[in-house]
Amino acid sequence: MQTASFPQTLPASDSRHWAAAMHIGALVLALLTSWMSGVAGALVAGVVYLARRDDDAFVAAHARDALNFHLSMCLYACAIVVAAIGLLGATVLTLGIGAIVTLPAGLLLVAAACGLAMLWLISSIVAAVRALNGEHYRHPMTIRFFGG
Repeated sequence: MQTASFPQTLPASDSRHWAAAMHIGALVLALLTSWMSGVAGALVAGVVYLARRDDDAFVAAHARDALNFHLSMCLYACAIVVAAIGLLGATVLTLGIGAIVTLPAGLLLVAAACGLAMLWLISSIVAAVRALNGEHYRHPMTIRFFGG
């Protein structure tokens, strides 16, 4: 989604490259470590935000949104893991009879995890492309931990 808070002029090439590199760097680092955690992506976005927040409003806005997005993805992934552990526990406690109920719920959790992974991957790529085009991008399903 685009927002009207940015000027209509195209940001400098350096700003666009910083923002796009930050999105790609967060994506690559998260893929190399643990893509579901989102912590690695948040680390890259946080470092770029701290380094460029006073110098470049465009890069700072992209980094802040990426930081919020990656932390949100981490929170959602943790919720999926907790629900999966709960379902596994329910199946064990009922000596497997509860699998009649927990199996469909487990399949829904697998679908949710796959959907979350696809959202994370696609949204990160779209954000990098938008940054290269000089546009602002708000990631979907993002909790705004850090405003601005």
